[in-house]
Amino acid sequence: MNVPPTNITRDQLEHAAKVLKTIAHPVKLEILKILANQEPMDVTTLCGHVGMGCQISMMSHHLTKMKDNGVLTSQKQGKQVFYSIANRNLLNIFNCLENGVDA
Repeated sequence: MNVPPTNITRDQLEHAAKVLKTIAHPVKLEILKILANQEPMDVTTLCGHVGMGCQISMMSHHLTKMKDNGVLTSQKQGKQVFYSIANRNLLNIFNCLENGVDA
């Protein structure tokens, strides 16, 4: 398979690698999928949507990591923190997954 020519810089490649490392976990991808359809959302609500025996502490850890690496943004309202996707272009990853990754 030939790779099409690209003008992506080294800095852009390094940033992409950082983002991909950040989301390289099934729960983190699930968080993105959920937020793609409904945002902003708080930790407890996200846990309810993820299921799989979700624990608030682990969800908070994932959300903090994603926020710290620029994948998510947050907004505090009273005692609750609501999360949103920082750059919705990242959601194109799901097109790549649906069309190019064999399970």
